[in-house]
Amino acid sequence: MRVPVVIVGAGPTGLTAAALLGGFGVECLVLDRWDSVYPQPRAVHLDDEVLRILGRLGLAERFAAISWPCRGLRLLDPDLRVLAEFPRSPDGGRHGHPQASMFDQPDLEHLLRAALADLATVTLRGGTEVTGITQDAGGAQVEVTDRATGERATVHADYVLGCDGANSPTRAAIGARMADLRFEQRWLVVDIATTADLDEWEGVHQVCDLDRAATYMRIGKTRYRWEFRLLPGETGDDFRAVDRLHPLIAPWTGAVPAADLEVVRVAEYTFRARLADRWRDRRVFLLGDAAHLTPPFIGQGMGAGLRDAVNLAWKLAGVLGGTLPESALDSYETERKPHARSMIRRAVLIGKAMTEGGRLGDLIRRIAAPLLSGRTLDSATPALRRSDLVLRPRLPRSAAGRLCPNALLDDGRRFDDVAGGSFAVVTATTPSEAERAAFQERGAVVVTTGESRELRRWLGSGAALVRPDGTVLAAGRSTTRLHRALPRSTARR
Repeated sequence: MRVPVVIVGAGPTGLTAAALLGGFGVECLVLDRWDSVYPQPRAVHLDDEVLRILGRLGLAERFAAISWPCRGLRLLDPDLRVLAEFPRSPDGGRHGHPQASMFDQPDLEHLLRAALADLATVTLRGGTEVTGITQDAGGAQVEVTDRATGERATVHADYVLGCDGANSPTRAAIGARMADLRFEQRWLVVDIATTADLDEWEGVHQVCDLDRAATYMRIGKTRYRWEFRLLPGETGDDFRAVDRLHPLIAPWTGAVPAADLEVVRVAEYTFRARLADRWRDRRVFLLGDAAHLTPPFIGQGMGAGLRDAVNLAWKLAGVLGGTLPESALDSYETERKPHARSMIRRAVLIGKAMTEGGRLGDLIRRIAAPLLSGRTLDSATPALRRSDLVLRPRLPRSAAGRLCPNALLDDGRRFDDVAGGSFAVVTATTPSEAERAAFQERGAVVVTTGESRELRRWLGSGAALVRPDGTVLAAGRSTTRLHRALPRSTARR
């Protein structure tokens, strides 16, 4: 059997990569060792940049039905008094979605699997163990074993995406190693269901306490999560009994009887900060937790995997379709690795602000507050580094590498509805018919700012070339330069 792309792992990252590739018409096979969605809750947060990716898959409305808008982040002292607050808008922001949303990961995975069912180019095969990956000049060979029958087979692929988690066999197959970014803590994770109203601020509470750092958040109409740092000698099993667990969550549950609190899950996790030393070996790529591990304190772990998927999918579709050179794939690690490292460091900063005591802890908290306040209010993450597909000047400041806002346009549609997964030229002036035809000949959409206040405020008086993933490839005053930077033909979803 031969397919253009094999995706190892059917978690959110692998499913998103498959849906994006399938939308570009790329045939791919998704392999997962489990027969169906893993039922336990894990990731619980997405920001509006990542939710925009789900919007491109047509899942925004369905995701809204299973999610809960979050009002931001508070740092609290051990007595739950507010040290600092970083609000997020529950209404549609510059990307057309709540700036922070809480959800249950199995619900999201069911949505993504439903999206794959509508794509004739994507096949999902569960109950399949990947036992080896090799490469030669003709492509990659993926050795698989059916877990039910023991039958073995080889799948030949042009490219392999390793979306197979923290213990990634794909990472081992290419000889990549995880670099330790020097953060490792054991935490207790508790999921509770209750119809009682806890009457708490509808955001994430991060308790800065040397003795027992903690996190509280509402993730749904009747679902809540707590995380508590485990002390030396403690394990998750110590808190499975309700009488041991209830004192930890009582500061938030108040007078609600323990009998009215359904324990969905109690588990011990080790929060780590790690980054793979390389994300690619020829035809094999690493995505998601296979490439990076982020402590959960800013809710960017799973989202980083979806960012990987949207960055790589359109490039891979272009290479397979002959509209981009194979060298375009080099930009994946160049762009995504520094961004992931930046988000990991931000999460580690919050983790240390919560758990460090004494003068060091006070210093970290003083540093964390101003750093986060400016960056958290608009939910924007750092710009991508320079690459062959981010023509970012060293000076002056440029929009290149940043996301174009999913702004509301004159006709009532949003930018992504018009761009439709192709390149787009955004300009403050109306182009001539000849200019418009030249861009359209190369498969690009032309968008004028018109009366869109948000788009005009973002762009100013110039022009920008926006990639299929929403990232600005180049910006400037002249559309002539943008035309030169545009590939000759582009895939369109």
